Amino acid sequence: MDNQCICKIRNIYRAIGAFELKLEDAFGMNINEVMLLCVLSECESLLSGEIADELNLTRSNASKVIASLEKKGYIRRKACEHDSRCQRFHITRKGTEQMKRVNCDSFPVPPNLEGLLSVETI
Repeated sequence: MDNQCICKIRNIYRAIGAFELKLEDAFGMNINEVMLLCVLSECESLLSGEIADELNLTRSNASKVIASLEKKGYIRRKACEHDSRCQRFHITRKGTEQMKRVNCDSFPVPPNLEGLLSVETI
């Protein structure tokens, strides 16, 4: 049985884990937090369920990521106009400034992951 593809995926997973540790050391945010800021920087606002879908997280995990970024002041919630039970999340100025620091120039993709990225996948 050829399991080379599984071994390659394991190596990718390890490389992403190492990348995330360096990301946390450099910016004090985990990869899910950075991805949420990235998503919110590209759209006006999202509901928590939409955030979970965008990040491919459970609603419970998305809620933890949201709470962490709110505590850091990078995102804020605002009640929907039509229903105050509905909450939309927006990136703050502080979050936008943080995203300017987290970029491929200041924090390049590791060489072992760089080959996996292409113009089509970005």
